Amino acid sequence: MPAAGPSLAEQAYLFVRDRLVMLDIKPGEPINEEWLGGSLGMGRTPIREALKRLESERLVVAYPRRGTFATDVNISDLAHISEVRRTLEPAATAAAAERATDEDRERLTALRERLDTGQPAGNTELLRVDLELHRAVYACVHNPFLEDTLIHYDNLATRIWCVFLPRLRGMAGHVNEHAPLLTAIIDGDAKKAAELTLGHVTGFEQAIRALI
Repeated sequence: MPAAGPSLAEQAYLFVRDRLVMLDIKPGEPINEEWLGGSLGMGRTPIREALKRLESERLVVAYPRRGTFATDVNISDLAHISEVRRTLEPAATAAAAERATDEDRERLTALRERLDTGQPAGNTELLRVDLELHRAVYACVHNPFLEDTLIHYDNLATRIWCVFLPRLRGMAGHVNEHAPLLTAIIDGDAKKAAELTLGHVTGFEQAIRALI
């Protein structure tokens, strides 16, 4: 039997999540459930299930009698988010290097080839590529609990990126740092993957702190 597609609540969650992450829905902006339902062609129940999930991930906040709003981006959270990522991400990419299937490695090879052929202009599109690369690597860990955690903290980090996006320099270089990391995972070099990841995550924090 073919695999079941995502539930309505999952579809709503994914639709809203990346708009929150990329600040297409601005911090503090209300979430219009009626508009979402109309845009997605679904009732309020899956929308509300999706918003509950997003609230648990600190992407929205609900207030009694006021509604649901996109959370603010607090730069003071940078140190906490970076501490978690410095701890988890090197271990995760090391695991990815050891556990990636042949299909995973083919996908990472295709992504690496895309990097080699050049990246789109504009920091916003580069950041979308960055998200795609991270999520592809996380999937290679083959641990759904760890993958969800990694995506959660990468989403929070990306929201901070977005705040500083107009002032950031060298975004293409940051994205292209993934090329040797992808190679290490494809080659099964866990130690190299972990080292590169630590440098990548640390570089993100340093780039943001330089602008604060």
